[in-house]
Amino acid sequence: MQGTRTDQPLLSMRQIAKRFGTTVALADVSLDVAAAEVHALVGENGAGKSTLMKILAGAEKPDAGTIELAGKAFEPREPLDSLRAGIAMIYQEFNLAPHLSVMANLLLGRERTVGGLLSSEVGGGSDRRACRDALTRIGLNIPLETRIAKLGVADQQMIEIGRALISGARLIIMDEPTSALATHEVQRLFTIIRQLRAEGISVIYISHFLEELEQIADRLTVLRDGKTIGTGVLAEWPRRRIIEAMVGRHVEEMYPRVEHSIGEPVLRVRDLRGHKLPRSAALTLHRGEILGIAGLVGAGRTETLRTLFGLDPVRGGEVTFRGARVAALSPSVWRRLGAGLLSEDRKSEGLAQNLSCEANITLAGLKRVTRAGWVRGGAARAASAEVGRTLAVKWGSPDAKVSSLSGGNQQKVAMGRLLFLDADVLLLDEPTRGIDVGAKVDLYRAIGALAARGKAIVMVSSYLPELFGTCDRIAVMCRGTLSPAYDVKELSPEIVMQLAVGGAGAPPAGAASLSQSTPAATAE
Repeated sequence: MQGTRTDQPLLSMRQIAKRFGTTVALADVSLDVAAAEVHALVGENGAGKSTLMKILAGAEKPDAGTIELAGKAFEPREPLDSLRAGIAMIYQEFNLAPHLSVMANLLLGRERTVGGLLSSEVGGGSDRRACRDALTRIGLNIPLETRIAKLGVADQQMIEIGRALISGARLIIMDEPTSALATHEVQRLFTIIRQLRAEGISVIYISHFLEELEQIADRLTVLRDGKTIGTGVLAEWPRRRIIEAMVGRHVEEMYPRVEHSIGEPVLRVRDLRGHKLPRSAALTLHRGEILGIAGLVGAGRTETLRTLFGLDPVRGGEVTFRGARVAALSPSVWRRLGAGLLSEDRKSEGLAQNLSCEANITLAGLKRVTRAGWVRGGAARAASAEVGRTLAVKWGSPDAKVSSLSGGNQQKVAMGRLLFLDADVLLLDEPTRGIDVGAKVDLYRAIGALAARGKAIVMVSSYLPELFGTCDRIAVMCRGTLSPAYDVKELSPEIVMQLAVGGAGAPPAGAASLSQSTPAATAE
């Protein structure tokens, strides 16, 4: 049930423009947000969503355009201006101090001062009541003295919302708020958002998951290439219309299937055990196969790939590659054998942010472009440019710093490293997390093309539709143990969720084997 609305928009942004050097981030963007509504802001990575919100939050200044808040001109010069005006932004990567308490984080930047010094009353009875009231409003019952580092991602997100409430926010911006949440945590967040709306608070909701928008948003605005493409009531925008407005072209298929044949086993894993997770993982991966791994957040999917690749300690198990036992699991050994890992954390693990796209693509395999100990610059540039064309990377050139690219294009560069290495086995951990619909389609197509070339692919994903849309088989992680792999034709999302939570529901008989057209690819 929606909150009370007025004809006067709470927020009105008109013809906003912003340029960074020669790059046009925003050319002509307008956005209206009503009081007590959830407004979805959608667009491809690089469309201008983040820049627009940084302008609203006072972190950037527009080159042109006007902003009105509650009918009055609004020109924030710094984030504190926006905060005082009742605008709070919750970034995808939280702005919390992990070593401080819940109460300290709730009050951070909002402490009362006297003569520039902290008031002696900070942390007193009135502060504690305000913090406790904020937590009560969002249904969070934890001691105020708890250190943030001890909280899970979902509770940390609730603390961010609590900070916004303490500041008296009337407009809260949420940037990809569900990217690291489990299904039940997403529904908990939606309950809080509906409650905020009922209290008269507006929410700008940024997400690449269109099915989420259908559950939570009242209206939407679509951006493309720094311009407003359309806006309106969400119920009047079918999913296909949203996608086509975002990418600027007709999208025939969300999950493009590239025909590929499944061959002989290339990787066998027996009873793989890590320091804590996985407890037991076994799988057989075949040439030309896309094997998906589903499961709840924290079940051990990422730990399984990291242990297999030698990034995390190995406690036991046996791994064979092309019929030969792998004695030591380490990234250098796997690189020599012909396997590569795409980390779920591209910012801190997957990419060197201060280096060029070319360097990020070629560094792990410089021998391929080296002669007599010298890197052949022309060969490296040509090879990275070819990878860019294959993955449809949007960059000025391979020389561009990877940090200058949008999230989706950064993810393509990280994937491009594996293409450059020509790895036979690709371990992909959340390959489409945080990227837009158009970039996802490009990556799905690239993954299918790799399988068609005989590459063997393991794909971890929290998003069941993409596993069903791209994979040949799916295995499910539950509390550190990996199930057998089942043909996707024999599965349903309900069965996968039963397996993920350790339910009693059993897969259909015979589901553990591939279709009879590929008898060589029998599951373990």
